Parts: sequence; structure tokens; C-alpha cells
Amino acid sequence: MIVWAPVFHFYQPPTQFPAVLKKICRESYRPLIELLGEFERGRATVNINGSLTQMLLDCGAEDVISSLRKLAEAGRIELLGSAMYHPILPLIPESEIVRQIELNHATNRRAFGDVYAPRGFFPPELAYDATIAAAVQDTGHQWILTSGIACASDWPVSVIHRIEGFPDLAVLFRDDIVSNRISFKNIDGFGFIDHLRSLGRAESSTYVVTAMDAETFGHHVTDWERLFLAHVYAQFDGEPERVELGVQQRVNLAAQHRQILAEPAPRGRELRVVTATELVGLFAAGAPTTPKPSSWSTSGDDLARGVPYPLWSDPANHIQALLWRHLKVSMELVDLATRTATPEGRPYADIARGLLDRAMHSCQFWWASRRPMWDLNMVDRGLTEQRAVALNAMKALTMSKAPNPCRERADDRYAIAEDLGRRVRRHLLAA
Repeated sequence: MIVWAPVFHFYQPPTQFPAVLKKICRESYRPLIELLGEFERGRATVNINGSLTQMLLDCGAEDVISSLRKLAEAGRIELLGSAMYHPILPLIPESEIVRQIELNHATNRRAFGDVYAPRGFFPPELAYDATIAAAVQDTGHQWILTSGIACASDWPVSVIHRIEGFPDLAVLFRDDIVSNRISFKNIDGFGFIDHLRSLGRAESSTYVVTAMDAETFGHHVTDWERLFLAHVYAQFDGEPERVELGVQQRVNLAAQHRQILAEPAPRGRELRVVTATELVGLFAAGAPTTPKPSSWSTSGDDLARGVPYPLWSDPANHIQALLWRHLKVSMELVDLATRTATPEGRPYADIARGLLDRAMHSCQFWWASRRPMWDLNMVDRGLTEQRAVALNAMKALTMSKAPNPCRERADDRYAIAEDLGRRVRRHLLAA
């Protein structure tokens, strides 16, 4: 038996423009969700960050949420846990990791109801290190997904490893090569089926996990949910094509599809598509392993130079370094404000605390990476959110009755934050 567990990651930054979000819903989310409901045996694992859930509700796209909920209720998909505002978890304090996970759970639980009971965990950008394993296990998750490059053992094809020191936490490794080939349209549905049939040995079961942005289908690659996913799911269902394309395209694709269906899989090599939690239950436990700190955008060269999260925190990237310093200072101000706020200043302290959750989102750093992503305005939008954190925290502190040493420290931290903000903008202008 050859088992495939596809994972789709729904996310947009909290600073995304409503018009862009509506375009993505039209081009990607709705067509993808519709397709997932068409195939009786089709299964998928879905992560949707709570910040996107809330934005969809706020932007009048409740149908996206309700459609996902119906698929989950029907057992077609399972929903994963994650972090509310999509921060790079290994780069923030452990207390903030837990807070982000709990906020994400509360938001999605309100939107999806009881069907939102995640057993698996999707770290934003699949960014992993050992510090997040405890938080993931302590918040009730049974397994975590990481990038393939994180695998420090022989590549698992027929066992599911547990994380060293966390015997109750399984780890699934994404097949980075195949996932990226799908994402960048370097393999079609028929080539993917051939790849699945070639895996492993005939006498044993084998599995593969793919994971990619949901926006790949329809937004990044036009009609890719039909040109790729429909063909793959049809193989598992054994059903006719459901592709709404031009006449000649339909003829060509149907002929290819009939040819694939006419070629029986090797004896004992049944193809099966499952949710990721189903996958964990199908295979025996392997030896404990320690995944490498990494993300799904980390290369071997990045690991060799000691930079596990290169698109978000590269020591050679001055803008990223300044943004992280600004965020750290903002956190310090929020801590001071929260501990010393008077009743009059408490609303400002609470605003600062809420804004800090949003200000941790990963995209401001990603847009500054220049590998090849670069967008001056998206970086500045992230900085603006961070500055609002510092401003509200400082307002609470000015209204507090904190002792002079505390006030002096707050003044010092705020002055540093202002200077860091100016330096970020100077770098943006010069870049």
C-alpha cells in the first residue's frame, strides 16, 4: 500500500489588503474547497491560521469558513493547530509561543465549533526547533509537521518517528522535493501518480507527506486545482474526469487519465489518500529522533552556515536584524506596562498587549529577505504595527505610578524603539 497525506496551508498576513484577500478567495480558496468536496475518497489535512479565519469573517467570506467546516464534519478534511498570527515560533519567547497557540485554538474553535479539535500541529513556515516541542505537546497535540530538511535520521518511508524527549509527540516530515515540484508546476498529476507507484518496496507499505500553500492552487498557479489535484484525486476515486477546460484539453487529459487507470498498480501496491492523523495511525513508531532547526525554505547551505530561518532572520540582513530588535524592545515595554498599569492606564496596556500578538507575524521579515522577496510597503506596515505596540505601552507607563527606576527604563526603551524605527526606514529608502 502506498499512502499519500496532502497538507494545505491557508494563510494571509494580518496586514493583507482586503481587496487582495477577496481576490485570493475567488481564485483559490473557493475553487480548492469545492474540489475537495467532489471526490468521495478524497482526503486532505488543512491548516488555517486564526488570523486568516477572523479576516475572512470580517471581509464577508463566511462561506469559506462554513465550507471548510462542512468538509471537516463529513470527514473529508482534518483541521490542524497552529499559531494565531503566524510568527516564526523558534524566534519568540516560549510564553509567547503558548499564547499564540491558545489564541489560534480559541479563534478557530469559535468559527468551526466542535469539529475543530486538532491533533496535529502546523508550525508557521514549518519553522522548528526543540523549544516548540514542549509547547506543542503541552497544548494537547499528538504530532507535528516539519520540513524534510529537518530529518536527522534515515528518511522515513514506513515508520513514524517520535521526538527525542517527547515520546508522545510524533513527527511527520514533509517531502520537500515533491512538494516544491507540485508548487512550482514541475510535475503534473500523472507524473505524481507514477512517482507514488515507484515508492518503496512491493512487500511493505510506504507513505509520503506533501505540504504547500493553499494559494498555490488557483492564485499562484492558474487552474492548478483542476490541472493537478483533480487528476490525482480521480485516480484514488476511480472516477471520470471533472475538469472544466477547453474541448481539446479535455480530450487529451481524459485520454491520459484512461491510460493511467488502465495500468494496474503493481500487486500489493494499493494507492490510498488519507489525513495526516490517519497516516500516523497506519504506521508503526520508529526510533526517537531530533529534528534539525529549520523551515520549509531552508537549504543545506543555510544549515551549513548556521542560519536555520534564512527568510526571516539572516544575520547578514540589516533590516531583519533591526526589526527583531525593535520587536524585542516592544515586548519589554509591554511587560513593563502590564505589570505597572493603573486603572486609568490599563486600557492602553491591554491594547499594547493585543497589538503585540499581531506584530509578531512573519511576513514583515519575509518581505525584507530579498530571496527574492522584497516589498517596502509590507515591511513598513509590519514596522507600523510594532510602533503602535510601543506607543500604547508607553502611554500606559506614563499614566502609571511605577517607581522612578522603572520609568527611566521605559523612557530608555522607548527612545531605543524610536531610533530603531528611524533606522529601519532609512534602510528601506536606501535599499
